[in-house]
Amino acid sequence: MSTFERCLPLWVALCIVVGIAFGHFVPSVFLLIGAAEVAKVNLPMAVLIWAMIVPMLIKIDFAALGRVKEHWRGIGVTLFVNWAVKPFSMAALAWLFVGHLFWPLLPAAQIDGYIAGLILLAAAPCTAMVFVWSNLTKGEPHFTLSQVALNDAIMIFAFAPIVAFLLGLSAITVPWDTLVLSVVLYIVVPVIAAQILRRHLIAQGGEARLATVLAHLQPLSLVALLATLALLFGFQGGAIIAQPTVIGLLAVPILIQVYFNAGLAYLLNRVTGEAHCVAGPSALIGASNFFELAVAAAISLFGFHSGAALATVVGVLIEVPVMLSVVWIVNRSKGWYEGDTAVRRATEAVG
Repeated sequence: MSTFERCLPLWVALCIVVGIAFGHFVPSVFLLIGAAEVAKVNLPMAVLIWAMIVPMLIKIDFAALGRVKEHWRGIGVTLFVNWAVKPFSMAALAWLFVGHLFWPLLPAAQIDGYIAGLILLAAAPCTAMVFVWSNLTKGEPHFTLSQVALNDAIMIFAFAPIVAFLLGLSAITVPWDTLVLSVVLYIVVPVIAAQILRRHLIAQGGEARLATVLAHLQPLSLVALLATLALLFGFQGGAIIAQPTVIGLLAVPILIQVYFNAGLAYLLNRVTGEAHCVAGPSALIGASNFFELAVAAAISLFGFHSGAALATVVGVLIEVPVMLSVVWIVNRSKGWYEGDTAVRRATEAVG
């Protein structure tokens, strides 16, 4: 990792502060940006999100799906947590905390929006930052690659139905046309564009050409991430300053969800005898969220200044520090994890 990448938490914090400050003192600029939309799609936000995730998606080789059987236990655990547990556990936590326990402390008109934002946040597993988290835990790279490729393929078909089902259970009206448009714009189009570009680069000069281009695109992806954060917090700057209690309350179910799903994936991998280098990224993939998609969908469905958008932005706010804490826990617990004989044998086999 470059010095710029190693300092990413610092740049994220600075962009959040700058975004909130500008959103509070010069809101007219963000109103102008917010008005630049077509069919409920904000064009500046769409460009930034594409610039952010396409370089990451270029890394994904869907041919890696043929290798899923090599770590079938870890793949099975992660799929179970990502698609059968996480969206539904987040919805349950949102209903419990936002809809009941915290209801008297939150703006009544925004309750449904907050719940919708939390559901959107958990309905899709992370794609981009997973590679960073996996690297920090010395995760098995082929497992991480094949798991992300499989999740992306599933996401194309599963994201919209899961979101619609959970929003429907929450009695929130689902604008299907906007939801499907969000899936096409922020999942289907970037995946197809990235794979076309990947094949073109490999045809030009093989893996070496691909690596060279990715080295140049990676800074662009990070700059787009930072610009997106500044823009998001600019739009929500007034709400964050005016309602700090709301931010803290919304963070509670998100934190519980992250640690619950990470712990569940980690423990299930140990029970099944999977190696630690697979269990680490499995826990991180199981816990992290595709916040870029969640934010874009929330804005398209409910608007920049909605409770849904604010809830997804809270997810962005705590994503980096929380995931770094999960990385720390995974690394520190390696000795305990490998205390199991079956796990130790699996680790030796992978090594």
